[in-house]
Amino acid sequence: MDNLNGSLDIPESGGLQVITTHLNADFDGMSSMMAAKKLYPEALLVFPGSQEQNLRNFFLQSTVYLYNFIKLKQIPLDRVERLILVDTRQADRIGRFSEIVGRPGLDIHVYDHHPGAEGDIKGSLEVIRLVGSTMTIMAGLLKEKGFPLTPDEATLMALGIYEDTGSFTFSSTTPEDLQAAAYLLTQGANVNLIADMMTREMTAEQVSLLNQLLESATRHTINNVEIVFAKGSTDVYIGDFAVLVHKLMDMENLHCLFALARMEDRVYIVARSRLREVNVGEILLSFGGGGHSFAASATIKDQTLVQVEEALFLHLKSKINPQRKAKDMMTFPVKFLGPEETIEHANELLTRYNVNVLLVLENEKLLGWISRQVVEKAIFHGLKQLSVREYMNTEVASVDPEASLFQIQEFIIEHKQRILPVVQEGRVLGVITRTDLLNILMASPPMQEYLYDSRKAPHFVRKKNIAFLLEERLPPRVNEILKAIGQVADTLGFNAYVVGGFVRDLFLKFVNLDVDVVIEGDGIKFAQEFAKLHPVHVRTHSKFKTAVLIFPDGFKVDVATARLEYYESPAALPVIEISSVKMDLYRRDFTVNTLAVKLNARHYGILIDFFGAQKDLKEKTIRVLHNLSFVEDPTRIFRAVRFEQRFGFRIGKLTANLIENALKIGGVEKLAPRRIFHELQLILSEENPLPIIRRLTEFKLLPALDPELLLTPKSESLLEEIRNILSWFDLLYLNEPCQSWLVYFLALIQPLTDLGVIRQRLGLPRKMTDLVKMARTDGEKALGLLNRQPRISRHEIYRLLSPLPNEVLLYLMAKTNQEATRKAISLYFTKLKTIRVSVSGEDLKELGLVPGPQFKAILNELLEARINEKVLTRSDEIAYVKEHYLKPPEPILP
Repeated sequence: MDNLNGSLDIPESGGLQVITTHLNADFDGMSSMMAAKKLYPEALLVFPGSQEQNLRNFFLQSTVYLYNFIKLKQIPLDRVERLILVDTRQADRIGRFSEIVGRPGLDIHVYDHHPGAEGDIKGSLEVIRLVGSTMTIMAGLLKEKGFPLTPDEATLMALGIYEDTGSFTFSSTTPEDLQAAAYLLTQGANVNLIADMMTREMTAEQVSLLNQLLESATRHTINNVEIVFAKGSTDVYIGDFAVLVHKLMDMENLHCLFALARMEDRVYIVARSRLREVNVGEILLSFGGGGHSFAASATIKDQTLVQVEEALFLHLKSKINPQRKAKDMMTFPVKFLGPEETIEHANELLTRYNVNVLLVLENEKLLGWISRQVVEKAIFHGLKQLSVREYMNTEVASVDPEASLFQIQEFIIEHKQRILPVVQEGRVLGVITRTDLLNILMASPPMQEYLYDSRKAPHFVRKKNIAFLLEERLPPRVNEILKAIGQVADTLGFNAYVVGGFVRDLFLKFVNLDVDVVIEGDGIKFAQEFAKLHPVHVRTHSKFKTAVLIFPDGFKVDVATARLEYYESPAALPVIEISSVKMDLYRRDFTVNTLAVKLNARHYGILIDFFGAQKDLKEKTIRVLHNLSFVEDPTRIFRAVRFEQRFGFRIGKLTANLIENALKIGGVEKLAPRRIFHELQLILSEENPLPIIRRLTEFKLLPALDPELLLTPKSESLLEEIRNILSWFDLLYLNEPCQSWLVYFLALIQPLTDLGVIRQRLGLPRKMTDLVKMARTDGEKALGLLNRQPRISRHEIYRLLSPLPNEVLLYLMAKTNQEATRKAISLYFTKLKTIRVSVSGEDLKELGLVPGPQFKAILNELLEARINEKVLTRSDEIAYVKEHYLKPPEPILP
């Protein structure tokens, strides 16, 4: 997270006063800056760099943003006249501010509690005392000068003292620290919040209890509010249970948690809530406990853990007030049609979008709705050309975005309205259908959703925070880019998600830096805004609402507007429409590719799993999202097999049946040739394509391309040998270009007698066709000669092989069963291919030879001599030319 902006404007002219602290600022540094602001009200608060992780989290949850922190890059350093340093006086710890230290005329004030060291910055004012924290010094000054503090300010300042003194347990703690904390408590510092924010090292017993809480954590929906329960049990008392609960809240980014632990003969409850609907203090009052609305606890004797859990569960049903609004429940964007469009067109739209009701709008005004049942009956009666206006239902009620669940139920259930538009100022924002309402109402308390998969957890995770996983498994720069994307999305009011294979491979521990971002909003507008703030080049595609962010080092991020796809016919290219992230993920090929991670700052790292992707990743299963997936896009068949073999997964039984069905109806034959060829390229580019080709053969996919395209024992052996040859070639480190997929491709199509058929079926470009022909003519001819002449000269090897591309040579090397031939090709790669003649045409002219056709003949003869090792050096070459092409001077007769 970057430094936070406040509302304070930087003066356009004049000198500036700046308050700063050390890099990786902690609570002591930040709170001391806040205190210094009281002493220097005109000064600007500027962090010199990043902050400690717990401080970053505090920024996200607190009201610190009100205090006008300014980004360093906004500060014109040449205008800084006074620099106020707190909690440091070392130049190498204040970032770019070190550039102005020592500048004539700069006034420096220092407030610090660290012992002196060589090279410390000197100031015109220095307040330095060896106490437990710098905030202790600042608190004394504030008290002395009588500055009033708000409770929030006092809490923040006390955090600095508590952190730097280890809650007064460090040996550096002094009486002054305790006195300063006491003063801040009199100003309203919140001890509960301070306790929650403090990070403490856990004992082995605490780690064990926290692990129990993690494994047992389950989600419950009570009165449409999500609550998490976690349980633990131990025969001894373990302290700081509230700290463990706080850790669990942070790890999973939970909004409401009730943690129960049986210790000795008591059950302890600690509750935390970030929801207005759940007042945990009031709830635990009934259990003999109490606290605040957001934090409370209770202790119960003489009851089992199960008894307490059941009693708490029943109590929550009566104490939690449902506050879900229409805007939280609606589906968007709205699918609609005009009143003059035909019944036939209405039927097409219902089928295309797989919905049962469509709204009827005219100039954005809501006129009514029409159902699938009415449309089908009208078509049955031969009325498909009549307008929708004739048969639409005009008695339609609507609700505003703030409507409650009760109001929505009343309209849909009691008034029997199939679809309920959500309207604001005459504009339809979304709709709530009977199905939507049923899904909400069915999410009742007995339905549990485990946070963690385990042998005890029959359900899969839908949402959890994986920010720690991003930090652990991604390069720091990629993490920075993802966070920057979330920040830009926040400024535009968009939602940003990183999706698909990038997230999948994060869980599978595969290296994948192909970042795909989906924007709920306008992907192109987002990309253009990102480019204003970061040094990137933007490439856009307005038709598909997509963009590419290209960073200076070539790193790319693909940006797409959340969209849905529909297919006008089987195997056709999809038609794209703007939609939500859920619909965007639904259009994808397999469940394992539907994971998304939210990037917006407030929810950074939240994993979203609408379709059970985590369950399928755990079970190592490839499944399609719907039964017409392969009919709509048969290229998914190739991808299903590719992913199955790459990850060591298996294709689900239903998915396998759907593949067979798609092949029976000729789905692959309907594909455009270039799309099939692209999928084959991807398959043959895999590290080991042979298992994929075997699986394609099982599904009879290869014969679907050409009846002669079969995997025989001979061709399988050739493909295995190609993998060995390619590994050998890679280990040579020759820096020679080679497309490995093309070597496999030459082997795969070897059995085909009519290249014209496969060229047409795959849409091979002319260049590719010419290369295949070369492999079958010049390549086979060279291979035959090498096989028949085991003692062929070095130059003859060069003459036969130099016209052939590397891919053809490696294919021939794998194909031959003659060891001498392999050695000849190996010799060509390792020695002969790079041999060059040192002598040039200019050298020949200097030797007195006249330019002409003989120059080429001479150079070719020299190359042959070099290859056959008759000449080894430049001197040898010149001597060779002199001997064979320069006549010796005639002797002078006496």
